[in-house]
Amino acid sequence: MNNEQLTELAQQLRVDSVRAAAAAGSGHPTSSMSAADLMAVLLAHHLRYDFARPQDPANDRFVLSKGHASPLLYAAYKAAGVVDDEELLTFRSQGSRLEGHPTPRQLPWVETATGSLGQGLPVGVGIALAGKRLDHADYRVWVLCGDSELAEGSVWEAAEHAAYENLDNLTAVVDVNRLGQRGATRHGHDLDAYARRFKAFGWHTVEVEGHDVEAVDRAFGEARSTTGQPTVILARTLKGKGVKATEDREGLHGKPVKDADEAIEELGGVRDLRMTVQSPPEARALHSVPTGTLELPRYEKGDEVATRNAFGEALAALGHARGDVVVVDGEVGDSTRAEFFAKEHPERYIECYIAEQQMIAAAVGVATRGWVPYASTFAAFLSRAHDFVRMAAVSGAGICVNGSHAGVSIGQDGPSQMGLEDLAMFRSVYGSTVLYPCDANQTAKLTAAMAGLDGIRYLRTSRGEAPVLYGPEEEFPVGGSKVLRSSEEDRLTLVAAGVTVHEALAAADSLAESGIRVRVVDLYSVKPVDRRTLREAAEQTGCLITVEDHHEEGGLGDAVLDAFGDGRPVPRLVRLAVRNMPGSASPEEQLHAAGIDAESIAAAARLLVEQAVVR
Repeated sequence: MNNEQLTELAQQLRVDSVRAAAAAGSGHPTSSMSAADLMAVLLAHHLRYDFARPQDPANDRFVLSKGHASPLLYAAYKAAGVVDDEELLTFRSQGSRLEGHPTPRQLPWVETATGSLGQGLPVGVGIALAGKRLDHADYRVWVLCGDSELAEGSVWEAAEHAAYENLDNLTAVVDVNRLGQRGATRHGHDLDAYARRFKAFGWHTVEVEGHDVEAVDRAFGEARSTTGQPTVILARTLKGKGVKATEDREGLHGKPVKDADEAIEELGGVRDLRMTVQSPPEARALHSVPTGTLELPRYEKGDEVATRNAFGEALAALGHARGDVVVVDGEVGDSTRAEFFAKEHPERYIECYIAEQQMIAAAVGVATRGWVPYASTFAAFLSRAHDFVRMAAVSGAGICVNGSHAGVSIGQDGPSQMGLEDLAMFRSVYGSTVLYPCDANQTAKLTAAMAGLDGIRYLRTSRGEAPVLYGPEEEFPVGGSKVLRSSEEDRLTLVAAGVTVHEALAAADSLAESGIRVRVVDLYSVKPVDRRTLREAAEQTGCLITVEDHHEEGGLGDAVLDAFGDGRPVPRLVRLAVRNMPGSASPEEQLHAAGIDAESIAAAARLLVEQAVVR
């Protein structure tokens, strides 16, 4: 296309953005109008993409980080011929593929869900890493950002990571339209302020007038020819460009254009231009995935092994059996034991350093390219990345997450290092699986099982050594549990997971000496939970005690309650959990102070039995 045709295409994108928002009665047309020239030039001259084959390994990848500008994306799809005008006008309506913010659930050309600002560039870094280090492919990753989201710290985690990895296959395009939601952005139209920041992180920067299609074209070409470092194109634009009533005016964010027909006329009327996006070059098939026999580590009953060690050893073994497994670390691999994988499969190990948001984003980006990522850090620090986990679920991304050093049982490090909210956090995520093993063989089996699951999978591991309870041949289906003590004389059931399983067994032995028989259930699958076993225990023993190294809210106790949410009678239930604010102490002292050690469990059981007898 020549410059005149590019300008016409940009006007069409503006018109269709206005029309889509007007039909919906909501949306962000002005944020779309500012970036229309950028999108037109990218589509017409620089994006290499086969819309008929969105999974073509040679396709460039495009991420709309400013996801609220979805009308622009859908208008571009119309120009590319994959969305017709009738569908465009279903924007934001129930059942439409064209949601308010784009997701890949029904649109195969969308890489990842966006809308929570500051996430597109971090995920784009993950995709670019996959291209460079895993796929060894020549595709380029283009990320269209808004200037407001550059206030997010996650953007700068991404910027540093991209420069460190020399991702010259990554281009960020920043639509610097000066206006945020409630007024002017921090730096307004000061392109140099943004350029200084990106340069400090090691990026090649290009400053350009964003409504000059010829200048934009040159900027994209410069980005494609830059080697050794990522490029950011900082484009000065005007929000609501092309319509006098909206151009560079505050107070119009997230609102349809007031007089859409008049605006469309001012923009030159409705057009129906169609364009052919450049096809990608021929490429080999997507990364080959060598497979082999999985030989998990085996541990003997009675051995003392930390579940974090079993996780690391199982992960390394899984890496030999499955060539599609990738590990993403938050610079604690020596503690989580993810480094065991790094030593045997360094080419599939991505170090994100202390940047948990970028760690999860990299995992999401890698997953979009067909890899199976395991992201690993301390359970406590995953709270920083919760929004990225939440948005990964919106994307339907398949990622495995490991949180180690969970609970007060880590001991002397104190509360800043103790994951006490993680079970609640991951249980609340849509479609998630939450697993909490108590011994080494169980951990190894569940670590391997995660690779074959869908959605967000979370495995909680512990710091300290624990006795091996199960033999290496034992199986642990997701959604199951294990009954470790059981008799017809059971007076109540202890339900535990992870470290508290061992405390519950010790309590059961102590109670048995007093003539009180209790059942012990190892609820290693916290979500989905084994409703059948829990209901049987409730019917046969009448009383349940849940014991968890986690805050009371949202963890194991709530998972057990879910088994009785169908209207059936709820059994008598006592919940032992961490209710104090821990300090520094030994693991044994921590468990006792929290009231979740064997002595505390036995005391609660005796009290519950006594009350049941009195009644």
